[in-house]
Amino acid sequence: MTELVKLNRQGGILEVTLDRPKANAIDLETSRQMGEVFRDFRDDPDLRVAIIRTAGDKFFCAGWDLKAAAGGDAVDGDYGVGGFGGLQEMRDMNKPVIAAVNGMAVGGGFELALSADLIYASEHSTFALPEIKAGTLADAATIKLPKRIPYHVAMEMLYTGRWMDSQEALRWGLVNQVFPTEALMDHVWEVARQLEAGPPLVFQSIKEVLREAEGRSFQDTMNKITGKQLSTVDVLYNSEDGVEGFKAFAEKRDPVWKGR
Repeated sequence: MTELVKLNRQGGILEVTLDRPKANAIDLETSRQMGEVFRDFRDDPDLRVAIIRTAGDKFFCAGWDLKAAAGGDAVDGDYGVGGFGGLQEMRDMNKPVIAAVNGMAVGGGFELALSADLIYASEHSTFALPEIKAGTLADAATIKLPKRIPYHVAMEMLYTGRWMDSQEALRWGLVNQVFPTEALMDHVWEVARQLEAGPPLVFQSIKEVLREAEGRSFQDTMNKITGKQLSTVDVLYNSEDGVEGFKAFAEKRDPVWKGR
């Protein structure tokens, strides 16, 4: 797309690489570009899964670009269609997104990783929310982090700004797995290809049901599903793919998913 946001499309997989030396910090223009990328990914029926990664191995992302802010970028400015980083407020993102964290994920960079469904990290990666030391709010992380890890651990990070290394992140379940730097992207692509070959309509339904379940009781959400009030679930149950899985099982073969 640009020198700052690079795209690598292979079949149904879209790899998005943020490349803003030295720390992959995000300003308003970059955020808007990333929003366009993830919107197009969401709306492209031929794309099944996205990978978000960044260039280099020191910083995954340092978050908000303070130099751009000093130059006039407003903190409450126009981040674009998907909010900060193009992903954390993207509506109806009903496709899997994988974050490949290689280096420091700080502030908004940590929040960008939290916007993905799966997080894989290199061994030297670290995570922190230093906003408290600047007297400001890590808003997205305050919402998302306690859903990923135990409440008391999340609150310690939010209250103190302390750093978490990759092994602690793995222990608390913040990341799915940790790899040596040279093995990280091989594994991420392996997972992406597995998801690419999976049933896209089921992935869409999983993500819509998860969103609907937030703030609702179990029974309320189940009532919406059985009452055919969730569009992706209704499409799934009336689709060719909805029959294909059963047929493939009965015929002892791999299913052929068509996304319809």
